[in-house]
Parts: sequence; structure tokens; C-alpha cells
Amino acid sequence: MRRPWEAIKRAGQGLASGRLVVSSEVLALVTSLFFALFCNHLLWRGALAGHDLSQPGSWLFAGALLVILVALNFLLLSLVLTRWSAKPLLAVLLLATASAVHYMSRYNVYLDPSMLRNMLATDLHEAGDLLTPSLFGDLLLFAGLPLLLLSRLRLKQRTLPRALLVRAGALVVAVLALGVGIGSNFQELASLMRNNKELRYLVTPANYIYSLARATSTNAQASLAVRAPIGSDAVPGAGWQARSKPVVMVMVLGETARAANWGLSGYSRQTTPELAAEGVINFASVSSCGTNTETSVPCIFSPWGRRQYDEARIRGSESLLDIVARAGFRVVWIDNQSGCKGVCAGVESLRPDPVATPELCPNGECLDGALVAAMDKVIAETPGNLLIVLHQMGNHGPAYFKRYPADGKAYEPACEDADLAHCTIEAIVNAYDNALRYTDRVLAQAVRSLRKHEAHDVAMLYVSDHGESLGEKGLYLHGMPYRMAPREQTHVPMLAWLSKPMQQQRGWRMACLQAQADKPWSHDNLFHSMLDLSQVGTGLAKPELNIFAACAAGR
Repeated sequence: MRRPWEAIKRAGQGLASGRLVVSSEVLALVTSLFFALFCNHLLWRGALAGHDLSQPGSWLFAGALLVILVALNFLLLSLVLTRWSAKPLLAVLLLATASAVHYMSRYNVYLDPSMLRNMLATDLHEAGDLLTPSLFGDLLLFAGLPLLLLSRLRLKQRTLPRALLVRAGALVVAVLALGVGIGSNFQELASLMRNNKELRYLVTPANYIYSLARATSTNAQASLAVRAPIGSDAVPGAGWQARSKPVVMVMVLGETARAANWGLSGYSRQTTPELAAEGVINFASVSSCGTNTETSVPCIFSPWGRRQYDEARIRGSESLLDIVARAGFRVVWIDNQSGCKGVCAGVESLRPDPVATPELCPNGECLDGALVAAMDKVIAETPGNLLIVLHQMGNHGPAYFKRYPADGKAYEPACEDADLAHCTIEAIVNAYDNALRYTDRVLAQAVRSLRKHEAHDVAMLYVSDHGESLGEKGLYLHGMPYRMAPREQTHVPMLAWLSKPMQQQRGWRMACLQAQADKPWSHDNLFHSMLDLSQVGTGLAKPELNIFAACAAGR
């Protein structure tokens, strides 16, 4: 009866002295159990939702799921852990898993390939906003102690034949355990995975390992591939013959603005007071193509959109910008964020100049107002037809308070901590709305500036790439899988401003345009509507998807 206690005592003494010797298989098993029990609470919550834990069947299901998780983790680790690789690999894996647990728990995000691709595209300024004190607390909790224990271990030495034999036996046992776990509750597990496919992206660390591999593979293929031409038949439209002035089209691509807080769309606060005075056409019911920038931006500029979504085809093809350039426009992408996601690969691209607007670019990071100055400069130096895309920093979170100047605090108290858990919902919303009011200011400034360019027919269209969750149902930020994303992440603001000469030249009636604005639209309509605004002809244009087609002269 004393032997088990003696073994435990010897293990404790060995661990304390740094002389505890274990096999790499035991280390893999203990690590797998740690991951399953302590790093998957979101998965457990989702999988056990609706189960009555007072019933034996619920415990049988939970036990089967535990066996499956441990077996899966063990199989993955057994493929890479050896006596020489175990410690460095597990150190990296523990730190990465602790980080994943932090962000998944803090913001209720799913680490699918789209989210990992979005993270890989994040620039240093945006990444810095996510390095909060709570991250280091979770790193200490979920990685610090395991790393300390790992440092106290020594791995058992075996001859190569014996090591291979033991590893093969362990893999066979793991496969059998996996089969038993699945077989014991197959119907319920199959139903769970069939009806909640997104749960697989909560299985940590397999979720971020798989998603990272997919994202890096996709990015590598895209960087090597030659983009397929589209709209090769693009020509100036018939309306160009009647023009006496060149055209300036400005498309403002917003970031993380949600329609729920957009004053022009009926929000209880007037977060868009300046735009309300500028005679813009507000589209109150617009759906996004995705819930993150990496998905939505390429989708917006493609002819296929969400209705025919094919990520490989969209990313592997030219964009609207190439088509408009082919028709004779100068096309310029002005970026105040983390890039154009491949959309502007074939056209000019630049960033606001901090030297030109030092008051708007403290520490080299520019507020969106600097985009207007950059826009004016490009227009002034371009005598012909011009399409400019202004890519905002907008309401990019979680540091909403960094997205507006000191004089933009319309609503207080405003959250001034990038760790949203330290703020009340009211303070988070106040900071978000302050940032939205700054977008209102920037857009109104752009409209007022465009009015001065009387030598051009001018139009501006604004749309946000996706929305944002601000604590509803415990969700924050964005990036939820589209099928289960809340409306706050997919319902976005959009507006158009058309100069009087542009309206007259096209024969548009404002009453007709306002009627169009009351209808539901989506990112799918932007490609075809922008072709119409630019009066570029191509066989890719679909009049039924063009917002402005119903208001054309003679209709």
C-alpha cells in the first residue's frame, strides 16, 4: 500500500531537485491532458451547452470528448517530440497556446484561417494595441508554471530501436483511444460537429496550428501566382463623349464602422452631424462580405462578391482598380492602415505624408484626417480622370481612443485602455462613438474639399469593410465566422455624395437615388456600381447589381 505514495514522493523529490526523468511519451500525454483541461474552456462551454450535468449521459459525453481531445493532442505531439526537440518545441507551443487562450477568451474570437490571415497582416501599430498587461498575466498563468515544470525535467534516454518501438505502441494506443472516444458517442458528436462546424476552431492548440498552416500556404501561393486578368474589354463608356470635364471618383474604404452606431441610419446619438449637413445619400441597410478586412476588401473589389464567393478566385484575379485603370483612369490607393490585401497590386499606392500634416501624425502614426490632405495633393497633380481609394484606420479596435484627436471626445467617460475588460460597456461605446464621429468629420472634410475642384465632375462613395461587436452577447471586436456572426459585425454604413455637375451630367434625380438608398444592398453591389459611377464599360458589369441603374436618364 505504501508503494504509490513512495513513487509520488520520489517524483516530488526528483522534480524539486531537477532530477525527475520522464519519457517523451509521458511528457506528451501530460501536455495533452493540460491542453484539453485548461486551454479549451470555450470549446467545453460550446460543446456542453444544453447538457444537464446531473444526467449520466452528459458525463459520458464529456468523458468521450476529453478522451478525443487528449488523443488528438497526443497524436500531434508524438509526431514531432523527440528527446532533443521536446523542450524547445513545447516551450514555443505553450507560449503560443497561452496567447491563443488569452485572445479567444478575452474577445470570444475563433481562430480560423481567415482570422489567422488577418492577424498575419496586422502592422506593428495595430499589434501593439493588443499587447496589454492582461496578456502577460495569462502568459504567466498558462505558460509560466508549465515552462517552469518543463525546465525541471530530464528526458529518458533509449536506444533508437526501443524508442521507435515504444513510440509506435503509444501511437497505436492513442488511435485506439480516439476510436473508443468517437464510437462511444458517435451520433451526438457527429450531430455536434455537423450543426456547429465552427467549434473545430476552438480546439486549442490544433485550431491555430491548422489555421496558421492554411493562412501561410494561401499567402505563399498568392505571392507566387500571377493574377488572372479580368475586364480586359474595359473601355470608356458612351457617356464620356458628352463630358466637358475629367472625372474624379473617390472611394473611402472605412474600417470597423458598424451601422448600429451610425447617426444617419437612426442611431440614438447623432454620430454623423457634419455629414447630415452635406446632402449625402445614406444607405441604411448594407451587408458586408466578411467580418474581417482580409475577407471583405478583396471581395468588395471583385465581380463575384459574397453571392459567388470563391476565395482563391478572388485573390488570384485582378480587381476593379485594374479595370478602371485599363479604361484610362489614373488609379491611386492611399493607405492609412495595414495594406490593400492585394487589391492595389497593379496600381499606384502611397501613404499619408507625416511631414505634410505633422499635427495629424503624432509619432508617425497618422489620423485619418491626413488622408484628405493626401487626396487633395493627388487631385491637384492629376489633369485627367482619376480614381482614388482612401483606406481608413477608422474604428480599428481595441484601442478606439487612439482613432480620434484630443478635441474629438464628444462622449465621456471614454475607455482609454486597449484591454477592454478594464472598461465598462458604456465607456467602450463612448470611445467607439467618438471614433465614429471623427470619421464623420473626415468624410465631411473630404466632401467640402471635393466641392472646390470645379474643374472636375466629382463623386464620393464611402463604405465600411465590416462591423464590430461591443460586448453584445459577450462578444468584442470582429472576425466571427460569417455563418454565425452577429448583425453588429455584418451590418455596415454606406453613403454616396455626388456633385451637382455629376448629377446633371448623368441625369440622376435625387428622389430616385434616395428611394434606392432605402433598399437593402451589400458589398456585392459595389463593383458594379463603381463601374457605373466611373462610366467604364465591360461585359462584367451587371445592371441588376448596380445601385444607380434604376436612376439612369430616361428610366
